[in-house]
Amino acid sequence: MLTGCVLTWRGLEKWVLTAYGVNLAGLTTYFHPGINLKKIHYDSIKLYEKLEEETGQAVGFHQPGSIRLATTPVRVDEFKYQMTRAGWHATEQYLIGPEKVQEMFPLLNVDKVLAGLYNPGDGHIDPYSLTMALAAGARKYGALLKYPAPVTSLAPRSDGTWDVDTPQGSVRAKRLVNAAGFWAREVGKMIGLEHPLIPVQHQYLVTSTIPEVKALKRELAVLRDLEGSYYVRQERDGLLLGPYERQEKMRVQDSWVTDGVPPGFGKELFEADLDRITEHLEIAMEMIPVLKKADIVNVVNGPITYTPDILPMVGPHQGVRNYWVAVGFGYGIIHAGGIGKYLSEWILQGEPPFDLIELDPNRYGRWTTPQYTEAKARESYGFNNVVGYPKEERFAGRPTQRVSGLYSILQPRCSMGFHAGWEQPHWFYKPGQDTQYRPSFRRTNWFEPVGSEYEQVMQKVGVIDLSPFGKFHIKGRDSVTLLDNLFANVVPKVGFTNISHMLTPRGRVYAELTVSHQAPGDFLLVTGSGSELHDLRWIEEAAIRGGYEVEISNTTDELGVLGVAGPRARQVLQKLTSEDLSDGAFKFLQVKPLKVAHVPVTAIRISYTGELGWELYHRREDSPALYEALMNAGQEEGIADFGTYALNVLRLEKAFRAWGAEMNCDTNPLEAGLEPFVKLDKPADFIGKHALRQIKASGLKRRLVCLTLATDDVDPEGNESVWYEGKVSAQGPHYWEPRGPHCREPCDPHCREPCDPHCWEPCGLHSPHSPHCREPLSLCGPHCREPRGLHGPHCREPRGLHGPHCREPRGLHGPHCREPRDPHCREPRGLCGPFCSFLAAPGTLCC
Repeated sequence: MLTGCVLTWRGLEKWVLTAYGVNLAGLTTYFHPGINLKKIHYDSIKLYEKLEEETGQAVGFHQPGSIRLATTPVRVDEFKYQMTRAGWHATEQYLIGPEKVQEMFPLLNVDKVLAGLYNPGDGHIDPYSLTMALAAGARKYGALLKYPAPVTSLAPRSDGTWDVDTPQGSVRAKRLVNAAGFWAREVGKMIGLEHPLIPVQHQYLVTSTIPEVKALKRELAVLRDLEGSYYVRQERDGLLLGPYERQEKMRVQDSWVTDGVPPGFGKELFEADLDRITEHLEIAMEMIPVLKKADIVNVVNGPITYTPDILPMVGPHQGVRNYWVAVGFGYGIIHAGGIGKYLSEWILQGEPPFDLIELDPNRYGRWTTPQYTEAKARESYGFNNVVGYPKEERFAGRPTQRVSGLYSILQPRCSMGFHAGWEQPHWFYKPGQDTQYRPSFRRTNWFEPVGSEYEQVMQKVGVIDLSPFGKFHIKGRDSVTLLDNLFANVVPKVGFTNISHMLTPRGRVYAELTVSHQAPGDFLLVTGSGSELHDLRWIEEAAIRGGYEVEISNTTDELGVLGVAGPRARQVLQKLTSEDLSDGAFKFLQVKPLKVAHVPVTAIRISYTGELGWELYHRREDSPALYEALMNAGQEEGIADFGTYALNVLRLEKAFRAWGAEMNCDTNPLEAGLEPFVKLDKPADFIGKHALRQIKASGLKRRLVCLTLATDDVDPEGNESVWYEGKVSAQGPHYWEPRGPHCREPCDPHCREPCDPHCWEPCGLHSPHSPHCREPLSLCGPHCREPRGLHGPHCREPRGLHGPHCREPRGLHGPHCREPRDPHCREPRGLCGPFCSFLAAPGTLCC
């Protein structure tokens, strides 16, 4: 209901709302480990701050600040890591020592406290009062609120509108926004959707008056003891404490998934179960000794709706016209206001106001079963307060049904990563090497193997399983016209491939795909695994909106893909096919059907590594035979496997852009250096063309550049702050690579010359009292992307600022983590180092 009311404030006038009990602790915080979610938290708090004045309804908003406690050295590292990513946000965040922690929470035993992460302005709000204030504000701005008004049926019309039936009558709607809380699954089922949502029981308790609390002169900061896995805040003259139990102890309300929410369930609660949270209470009593003398006067045990990765599902749903969702708010109130603002702006403007793909409902698909949802929800709840490492993997519910044809062959020999339901090799084990999963804020056991894989591709030949790519076939009478109006690039000639970008109406980069013209009017489009349904929805809507006669099919699960890359790639492949693979016969970016070892493939001469290479598209069931043939044929050439970590190293060294890293819905293609792929002079009036012309005429305010930085065992992971003359000038993706660490960032107007002094904040160099320890950076010269030279003797393919073979396997890396993930946003963001991309002012040297 809260999100629905905010939507109305933003200009959407009619809403049928179903109210439900808001049995929440009401915590609000500016903090979130995910970069984009910080903006949502900020917008929510700013709305709540002005709500009472605007509506006349008291909301009980308290802002004493909050402190996260570090009681272990690794937790201090985590806080330092989060501090490096906070400098470029509008909110304040500080790393404080034990003395300051105790000053703000004098009842705390700080013997074990090493540091605290302090966010001013955090606090808590009364859920019931907030709901009433938002409803009052919605009415003030013209909303039609009906209560009680359960939706009994939904019926789509041919024109894309909806008929919504309720006991109070029917409503004709241009679009639906499912913001039905723990009834969201029921609403989805009305139109044949199975949203991956499951209710989780969450308890908190309230104590009696505690004399020491009553005697305080100011309100206590909200405290989060992360090792103890509980939060505590002041509740009048007592305390409110809410634990997160381990996954083996927590409870999911799985009967609601199978049997539905009980009719009439609203403000009811579940039976209290203190046994589940006893160990957390004992830890809290040691940390806050006054709790030992306090009585428990109330226990609240209510439902919270979880998605598999605990992040909400927000936005339009693929496959159903004009159906939007705002569901799965595992963190409740802090998301409500910001999500309402975000959704309303998207609906009214026709594009997302900023990149928030980690909340895209289309990150889930048919592979997301109820069993998977429950397993991941248990894991996400139980891991709510564990240390959030970069490149973290979580293993519950894996593998899904979505594995490539090579899974059983590769799995024993590599460290697998999870990408949109797929298992894909991140890096391969070497004899005698540590094969355990060891997350860290510093270089860990994957570092040397990835370096070896990098050298393998640069010097010999490597094979990579790229089967998770999203793959679409488009054909029909209007297929050429559709793609010409959808993409900023020209439609490739028959038999060729190009890199193409779909832009938003404001001229921002919505997606990047390869477009292969296999036969007249018959196209293969390829995107990253995490962008599969995100991109497919945009294409389908453009086809419907334009009335184009085309057939669009999603062949992602049907086709396997093997990449073969390196200076000896041609030698290996030529042994297995009668097709002439020489430069003159099989040109760069050419696409041909052929047989490799008697396996039918669609071969594209393209490689995201930037080296000589081909991608081989084939039936998924043929993957084992094709892989075995390649490995046998390549023995003399020293063929070996490589994974996505090494792939990302290789693409960064060539300065190949990645959607989600160097470009996204916050970036226009000109500032990202994609102008060679944008044809403003082509006749077709593609989406974003007019906006892009205006941007070009006005001049760019920032541009992508590269920086070089010096590191030891702490490499940048993405979105760290970069400082210039005492100010944060930029942020963006950072990566390590075997030749030395670099990064890519959006930079401020002062970054104009090579060797300008910049500073990067490495995780391991903060002290608890000095959050701005920084390392030197310098801008690279125009040729910094390739240490051997852009066209040196080992250059395998034509290279430009953004090589034509630069396709982003979005699910593989990128700081905006496209795969289902936890709130710590820990998908591999790229591992290379020498390049630090920046969007900088005009005149900046660009890499």
